Amino acid sequence: MNKVILGILAGLALGVAAAWIFLRPHDSGQEGKPEGPKEESLVQHGTHGEVFVKLDRDTQTRMGLRVAPLSPAQVQPEVKGYGRVLDPTPLAVLVAERASAQAALEASAKEFERLRTLTQNQNASARALETAEAAMKRDQVALDSVQARLVLGWGKAVASQQDLPALVHSLAVQEAAMIRVDLPLGESLKAPPTHGRVASLASPDHPTQAEVLGPAPGTDPQMQGQGFLLLQRTDPLPPGAAVVAWLTVPGMAESGVTVPREALLRHQGEVFVYLQTGDETFARRQIVLERPMDSGWFVHDGLRAQDKVVVVGAQQLLSEELKGQGGGE
Repeated sequence: MNKVILGILAGLALGVAAAWIFLRPHDSGQEGKPEGPKEESLVQHGTHGEVFVKLDRDTQTRMGLRVAPLSPAQVQPEVKGYGRVLDPTPLAVLVAERASAQAALEASAKEFERLRTLTQNQNASARALETAEAAMKRDQVALDSVQARLVLGWGKAVASQQDLPALVHSLAVQEAAMIRVDLPLGESLKAPPTHGRVASLASPDHPTQAEVLGPAPGTDPQMQGQGFLLLQRTDPLPPGAAVVAWLTVPGMAESGVTVPREALLRHQGEVFVYLQTGDETFARRQIVLERPMDSGWFVHDGLRAQDKVVVVGAQQLLSEELKGQGGGE
């Protein structure tokens, strides 16, 4: 019996020894050797704590990095507002009512003149003339009522359009769009805007020109600022669309630079560009997009003409910078 127990214990000991030999770390020949030098981070810090990405020329070439100098720009002063494309249906109804009232007045006026001539020749009664005069006055009141509703609802600038029916037709078939633009509360213009540019609020990069018709009637309950009516004939937006607008006002031109759209980098709700600060260094610079232009965005502060910004590869630079700082994109 004792021999059996001793045999079992010996077998267990051999099994444990074999398992330890199998599971222990194997000597790869690297133990005891010093680690090699760590790869140098692409993210560097300047003497004043500024952060920049350092890339040698070969790395820039492999990444396809490309930079371009900023161009100087001068623009007329503009104020920014927001609004919506108006539904032309109520205007079309009023214009139709006005046409009907105008036709009725013309008919009743002719009848009054006819009866007045007949009455003078004693071929019509005075009572018939009085009835015709009352009808003419009633039609005049109806026309005045429609005109008043046009002015109150759409402003004098719209109500006094020389060919309002043709304008309404262009709005109805969406060959043009009428837009109400309101300025923020506290933004007041001493002189009316000369013209405007409008774009969809969802895609403000490419605005189109718009004609300023005049002041908008009443005050928007939300914006509480000055309002204007604009007419957009190029690529008109559909009724109900939310818009952003830039209204040109008299004043001295502003100087700045045009930043290409390809250089813009959006991250965490902010807008950046990568500025080339040396042959092998690139620094991220936050900017404020002030107004869109044909070839990019106008920026007034923070950048100078001939500064070089990255137009291809900015996203890769951001990835390297975040990786070097231990952050995620």
